Amino acid sequence: MCGIVAYINYLVERDREFVLNALLNGLKMLEYRGYDSAGLCVDGDSASEVLVFKEVGNIKALRDKIEGQTFDRKHLFPSHCGMGHTRWATHGIPAERNSHPHRSDPNNEFLVVHNGIITNSKELRQLLEKFGYAFESDTDTECVAKLAKYLYDQQLKAPGKKPLSFTSLVKLVCKQLEGAFALIFKSTHYPNEMVAARRGSPLLIGVRTAKKLKVDFVDVDHEDFPDDGQALSADKPAVRRARSRSFMGADDSVEPIEYILASDASAIIEHTKKVMYLEDDDVAHIADGDLHIHRLRRDDTLSSMRTVQTLEQELAQIKMGTYSHFMQKEIFEQPESVINTMRGRINFEDGRVLLGGLKSQLANIRRSRRIIFSACGTSFHSCVATKSLFAELTELPINVELSSAFLDEQLPVFRDDVCIFVSQSGETKDTLLALQYCKERGALCVGVTNTVGSTISRDTHCGVHINAGPELSVASTKAYTSQFIALTLMALQLSDDNYAKVGRRREIIQGLQSLSSNIKKVLSLDNEIKDLAIKHKDITNLILLGRGYHGATCLEGALKIKEVSYIHAEGILAGELKHGPLALIDKDMPIILVMNKDKHYVDVENAYAQVTARFGNPILICNEDDTNEKISPSLKIRVPGTVDAIQGIVNIIALQLFSYHIAVARGFNPDTPRNLAKSVTTA
Repeated sequence: MCGIVAYINYLVERDREFVLNALLNGLKMLEYRGYDSAGLCVDGDSASEVLVFKEVGNIKALRDKIEGQTFDRKHLFPSHCGMGHTRWATHGIPAERNSHPHRSDPNNEFLVVHNGIITNSKELRQLLEKFGYAFESDTDTECVAKLAKYLYDQQLKAPGKKPLSFTSLVKLVCKQLEGAFALIFKSTHYPNEMVAARRGSPLLIGVRTAKKLKVDFVDVDHEDFPDDGQALSADKPAVRRARSRSFMGADDSVEPIEYILASDASAIIEHTKKVMYLEDDDVAHIADGDLHIHRLRRDDTLSSMRTVQTLEQELAQIKMGTYSHFMQKEIFEQPESVINTMRGRINFEDGRVLLGGLKSQLANIRRSRRIIFSACGTSFHSCVATKSLFAELTELPINVELSSAFLDEQLPVFRDDVCIFVSQSGETKDTLLALQYCKERGALCVGVTNTVGSTISRDTHCGVHINAGPELSVASTKAYTSQFIALTLMALQLSDDNYAKVGRRREIIQGLQSLSSNIKKVLSLDNEIKDLAIKHKDITNLILLGRGYHGATCLEGALKIKEVSYIHAEGILAGELKHGPLALIDKDMPIILVMNKDKHYVDVENAYAQVTARFGNPILICNEDDTNEKISPSLKIRVPGTVDAIQGIVNIIALQLFSYHIAVARGFNPDTPRNLAKSVTTA
């Protein structure tokens, strides 16, 4: 979804050009989240001046527009406050007037960037229009900037009242907002100050200093904040520490420091590896080199400090290198990413599996009466792919539910259920809503994510990090295979006390041991698959057929193809052919049929016969050693055979390559499909 990046320095002289490049490069790192326009603002030559730039299109278009403007790029600032934003349209069409930052008035007294959706924006807009405020955009964000100005002006009009602090003002604004948001505020009334607030949408703060931080945490300031009825009263004194302990020197003086705020660590890693994740209802205030964390709510059970963590990823991991696209790079990283998912968790010699993140709750999971999976998109398909294995190994009822339908259907969830939430980003809004729903009903909640410090990883009782590494292409590839493996490992660990399953577990573990080399064999078919994709680049429809474990492979393959090439592709269980889909089959309908040697081989062979009898000519994904003469007339992608439970990982590599090459052949950028975002943080 939308991406946010902001920069503020103190006692570190930077010129305006440096700040502009820091913001533009940060926005560039957030491109993968999906966007249709971008904008930023930086300080002008005086405290009352702010330079705002907006443009529809990509970051390059914004950079070109800025370079075409005349202003002093070499102006030095000992302290500077700037922020930028990539917008994914939800309220209003992609247009310069709808791009962020949004302003309170023509003088830019208050500027705001926002990720999320303000659900009561219509009511706020109507109220503010009654007070004479004229709106310039169709967005839900503009009302936040104008509300800040309204509350600020009201306080100034109140006789005998002191001006509100920037933090108190933002708190008042946030108390009026409903929905999800990550907000950053900048104001000419509070020069060299920045306030960030978060509820439901991710936001983190990077810290860069020349010297080592004194401590690795920031205390939460618990203020005696007035009730809503007295919200504009400045009479009640606030209890506040003089300084945050983290950012003081040995003599208790504030060190030269730079802060980078962003929706995602990828925009921060270029500057620093020291980051702090804000919690829901946190309000962060940065001024004079000091950072304070406040709370929107007075009473809660959250920790009284926020830990400064060290990012593990490297800058090289989020660079494209020699590849043409991030999607291509991430497909070819899978021989290593699957090993990283298994590293330290599986002993191939004695067949033991140990997921440290589940250790504290393992006994409770085994005592559960039912396991419920909840996820969206590709993550949902990884759950579908492992559902049968979970049922086989744990001998428990298994439900796989779309997070987007979870609350709509008000599914019954009980205290003895285990609910597993799968999300690459750990911030998927629908999955977070399902998580909250299940926690309220007393279920044990398990998270499976690729992002350390994400909301799902913090809000679940236990979980597994898939260790796939940064994934920047909107179309998920290596995260899918790593989720597949992580869930398989989970099923293996839950069944390691069942003697009857020893043989089956050993078979799967042996398959996992050779998985990386099997993926490399499929990747060696890249040119062959590319030729096949080019040959089919003009198709408008595609059916993918599979059975058993490969039903999920067809669903995921169809999703990849429609995501990046805009071809209508549909994954169908081969057993359902006679129940409707067979009506679509003729000589002109492109078909891919997954036909591996497993217990369903004969059934899939029958499906092949049904398709060819209707003059269909399917492309087959089959085993290297399949010599069946019945399938000899068809085009084939021959892949290595492995144990049925993880054959889907091998097969999906071929479909990922096919979807990538067919998108490129059609002239599309597979990294940024139209209308789509990487991290879906709005419901």
